[in-house]
Amino acid sequence: MSTGTITLEGRLCTGLGEGAGFTSLTWVAHQFRDKLGYKVHPGTLNLCLSGRDWLAARDAMHVAAGIAIEPPPGFCPAKCFTVLIEGCVEGAAILPEVTDYPADKLEIVAPVAVRQELHLTDGDRVAFQLQIE
Repeated sequence: MSTGTITLEGRLCTGLGEGAGFTSLTWVAHQFRDKLGYKVHPGTLNLCLSGRDWLAARDAMHVAAGIAIEPPPGFCPAKCFTVLIEGCVEGAAILPEVTDYPADKLEIVAPVAVRQELHLTDGDRVAFQLQIE
């Protein structure tokens, strides 16, 4: 898959409940604000994805530069990619650079509480456009 925009669909799932704490860390909040241009809402939107298109997109994300999130010692690096959720909510997909991160999972941050904004519940199908550069 080359760089560009791809439309994907995932199933909304419950995360581990650690996203709010992570996105509220001072260094994380500063990097998201500086690099994404907005303050992220605490927490992440968790999607479970599968299929050939997702695997190709994930592979492309791994090799693409993305937007680097550079951690202090003791934390893992990550990169972000802009997304547009359901055609109306801007956000960023986070790809942690760790070997044991689940291959079927994608976490998204946004300046709003996406679940509430779009009236979503676990199991709902969520379409989004992912920009890979």
